[in-house]
Amino acid sequence: MSTFFRKFKDVKPRDILHIFLFLGALPIALVYRLFRRDMWLICDNGKEASDNGFVLFRYVMEKHPEQDAVFAVCKNSPDADKVKATGPFVYYGSFKHWIYYLTARVNISSQKGGKPNYAVCHLLEVYGHLINNRVFLQHGVILTDIKFLYHKDCRFSIFTTSTEGEYRYVSDHYGYPEGVVQLLGLPRFDLLHDCRVKEGQILIIPTWREWLGTDALSKNLKRDTEKFLSTAYFENWSRLLKSPELQRLCEEKNLKIMFYLHRDAQRFADCFKTDNPYITVCKFPQYRVEELLKSSAMMVTDYSSVQADFAYMKKPICYFHFDYEDYSSKHYGRAYFDYSVDGFGPVANTAEGVVEAISSAADRGFAQDDKYLDRHKRFFTLYDRDNCKRNFDAIKSKWS
Repeated sequence: MSTFFRKFKDVKPRDILHIFLFLGALPIALVYRLFRRDMWLICDNGKEASDNGFVLFRYVMEKHPEQDAVFAVCKNSPDADKVKATGPFVYYGSFKHWIYYLTARVNISSQKGGKPNYAVCHLLEVYGHLINNRVFLQHGVILTDIKFLYHKDCRFSIFTTSTEGEYRYVSDHYGYPEGVVQLLGLPRFDLLHDCRVKEGQILIIPTWREWLGTDALSKNLKRDTEKFLSTAYFENWSRLLKSPELQRLCEEKNLKIMFYLHRDAQRFADCFKTDNPYITVCKFPQYRVEELLKSSAMMVTDYSSVQADFAYMKKPICYFHFDYEDYSSKHYGRAYFDYSVDGFGPVANTAEGVVEAISSAADRGFAQDDKYLDRHKRFFTLYDRDNCKRNFDAIKSKWS
C-alpha cells in the first residue's frame, strides 16, 4: 500500500469531491450490478463524442441493440444532443456516472482518462484494489514510445492496435500479458472511406508538446499566453502562417488553409494572427477535426497521430519537423516508425520547405505519390469497414 499513498499526492483539490462520490456510489453499484450484469459503459474524453468510443457506441446501437450499453458525455458538451439521440447516456463525472462505472461489466474508452475522474480512478485501479475490466480503443495509431500507456501504469484488459508494426511494438515493449494487445483497427476508420474532398482545402494541424508546460486546465490565460508566445512552437507555426510565399501560392492555386490546433492548445488560437485571407484559424466546436480530416485534400502536421487517419484515406501529407530531436527526447520517445522510411509524405525542417511541398502537391492535383501509396499498402494491413465489428466481437468474446 506504500505505492498507493505515494501516488495519492497526484490527487488535486479539484479531485477530492470524487473520492466522496466514489464512496457513495460503491454500495449502490454492488446492488445495481445484480440488475445490469452485462452493461458496457463507453466514452471518449467527456467533452466530445466523435472519437472511437462514440463510433463504436453508435455501431452497437445500430447493429446490436440487444447489448446493454451506455455512453458518458458532459452535460455541456456540444455533442450531448447527438449522444441522447443515439442511445442511453449518463452525464460524465456525475454521481450516476460513478455508479455506472462501478457497475459496468466492461468500461470502454478511446482515452486513458475516460472515467468519472481520472486521478481518483487511476489511483484505485492501478495502485489500489479496485478491479474492473477496461478496454482501450485508443485515440490514434501509436507511432512513438508512449510510456504512460505501459501496463504497469494502465492495466487494460484489451488494448486495441491498428497496424502490424504498432501491434508488434506495443506487444513487445509495453509489458501487457499475452492476449491483451489485439490487432483490431480503430473504429473511426470505418468512416474514412469514400469521403468528399473540398477542392484546394489544406489542413494544417500541429500536435502539442508536453514540455511547453502550460496546463490546459489553468485559469491564468494571460500568464500562460506570455509563456506560449516565447516558444519555438509558436514562432515556427506563426512563421508558416505569415509566409508571403504561402499567400502567393494560395492566390495562384486558389487554396484554402484550415489551421486547427490540438485541443490542449485551442486556448491559444487567438495568438495566431495573419493577413492571409486564405487562412482560417479553426476553433472548437465550430470546426471539428473529424470533418476537416475528411474534407481536406492535403495535411500539414508535425507528429499528430491523426496523420494515420489522413494517410488511411490515401491523401498527401507534409511533415514540419523543426524540433524533431526535442520532441523525441522530451515528449514521446522513438519507436518503430521512421518518418524518412515509413512516413506518408516529405519532411520539411523550415516553413519554406513546407510551402514547397504544398506547391508540389497542388501541381499534381493533390494526388498521392506512388511511393507513399506503397507505404500505405505495407502499413495498413487492415483496410476495410470492419473495425467496429472486430472490436465488438473481441469484447463480446472476452466477456461472453
